[in-house]
Amino acid sequence: MRTVRALLVSAALAAGLVSVTTAPAHAESIRYAYYYQSDCYNGGNLGIQWGWWTSFRCEWGTGGGNFWFLYA
Repeated sequence: MRTVRALLVSAALAAGLVSVTTAPAHAESIRYAYYYQSDCYNGGNLGIQWGWWTSFRCEWGTGGGNFWFLYA
């Protein structure tokens, strides 16, 4: 039974009946560290306006120290 199922899946993939797609990998990384929350949000919005990234988030002290970290 397993071999029949494996053969059917292989045949469907080979025939193009089933398409397998993946989303592009956009890994989030720390872009900068700021002393003030407002600077973090301003930097994130500026990056969106200039086309450097499509979304961002600011977190307090996730990488150690008393900083706001911009992830994009």
